[in-house]
Amino acid sequence: MSKFKQIGFTLLELLVVIVIIGLLAGYVAPRYFSQVGKSEAQVARAQIDALEKALDQYRLEHRRYPTAEEGLVAVQPYLKKTLPNDPWGRAYVYRVPGHAGEYDVFSYGRDGKAGGTGEDADVGVAGPEVSLNK
Repeated sequence: MSKFKQIGFTLLELLVVIVIIGLLAGYVAPRYFSQVGKSEAQVARAQIDALEKALDQYRLEHRRYPTAEEGLVAVQPYLKKTLPNDPWGRAYVYRVPGHAGEYDVFSYGRDGKAGGTGEDADVGVAGPEVSLNK
C-alpha cells in the first residue's frame, strides 16, 4: 500500500451525483416553467389595465375613444412609459367598436392566434363592461 491516501471521486460516485441532479431538475423544471407562463399572462393583464386607464383619460379629454385608425398610439401621452407590446412581443389588438362594448383591447396569447387554452388563451378586455379570461 501507498503512504498517500487517494483523494477524489470514483466514476460510480460521479454518475450517482449526476443522476440525482438530473432527477431533481426533471422534478423542478416543469413546475418552474409552468409559473413563467402564468406570469406572462399576469403581465399582459397589468399592461391592458394600464391601457384601459389611458383610454379612459383620453376619453375624458377628447369625449371619445381613439378611432381604429388612431389606435393605441393615441393614448401614448397618457402612459408613464412607452406603448408596450404584449409579453410575447406582439402589439396589443385594439378594436373600435368592440364586440361587446365601445372597444376591445387584448392579446392573442403565446400562440398569437384567436382562442386557445392555457398559455395560448387570449388575454384582455372587451370594452369596459366585458372581460375575457380576466
